[in-house]
Amino acid sequence: MRGYPHSRALMLTALLALAGCDQYPPVESTQQGFRGTAMVELAEPGADPAAAAQAAVPAALPQVPPGGPKAGDVYKNVQVLGHLDAGQFGRLMASITAWVAPKEGCAYCHEAADFADDSKYTKVVSRRMIEMTLAINTGWTDHVKETGVTCYTCHAGQNIPTNHWAKDPGPVRRSRFDGNQGGQNFPVRSVGLSSLPFDPYTPFLLGASEIRVNAPQALPTQPPHAPDILSAEKTYGLMMHMSDSLGVNCTFCHNSRAFAVWEESNPQRATAWHGIRMVREINADYIEPLAPVFPQNRQGALGDPFKANCSTCHQGLNKPLGGLSMLKDHPELGTPAPPPATTTAAATEE
Repeated sequence: MRGYPHSRALMLTALLALAGCDQYPPVESTQQGFRGTAMVELAEPGADPAAAAQAAVPAALPQVPPGGPKAGDVYKNVQVLGHLDAGQFGRLMASITAWVAPKEGCAYCHEAADFADDSKYTKVVSRRMIEMTLAINTGWTDHVKETGVTCYTCHAGQNIPTNHWAKDPGPVRRSRFDGNQGGQNFPVRSVGLSSLPFDPYTPFLLGASEIRVNAPQALPTQPPHAPDILSAEKTYGLMMHMSDSLGVNCTFCHNSRAFAVWEESNPQRATAWHGIRMVREINADYIEPLAPVFPQNRQGALGDPFKANCSTCHQGLNKPLGGLSMLKDHPELGTPAPPPATTTAAATEE
């Protein structure tokens, strides 16, 4: 017990030191619906992650005056953006480099000796991703509104977006008796650290499985009006993912008194409905067909390419980049590309 007074002194010193530190901030609540409906959003005041995300966005390059020859007439093998003025085209290529490969530069996608060469898989993928970006900004305004997206929205200066997913084979299970989990899954982050199905994305964000927990009638007996427990668990996993991806709770979209009732839900629920279908299109029409192109280090355990989910764009914010629109500085990504036309090819390329 000789050391006890000394230990007590150290503890007292630590408590006094902690007294000068910032405490957990009070939780602020915002009523999202009628009183009594439990539609409350909770937030901790203090650091603003939206402001931090906006501050990290690279400054837009100076605009290029319109006019001049078209990119498709100046460069070889321009398959998507040949309708742009050559100056606008060059500005956009420089911007994409800053958004996706700031360290590697043009060589990330291009062969230095021949920019027209398509041998690098990164160039093949980038071309298709540009087409995807055009499709999102022109065909999915019910979700992205006028804010739109650019390559930076997902990549944020990284070759591979930080948030992605691939088909999950599940945890490795031992055959020994002590490894028997009784059919139950291990807790994983994708389902809010619960022991629910570990792969909630494939049926909903690649396939078009019905997202349903409640049946539309009493005592349903036949699918699809009789969702089983597994369907409910997968739906919960998807909802947990969406909540974490946007940094919100359930009442951001739903009236927690009646989750299934659209008439009592917030407008954000309709926006999310379109977003789910947009992500399905991104994965099924743009990323999955590129599976033969991607190298092994950009594939999941089952050989499928890394795909998008809600967190790929949102990254913990209910509006990607805190609502900052980069599209206003790059309107060429919000205008449908005209059908390909025969052009005169010249010396170099995109």
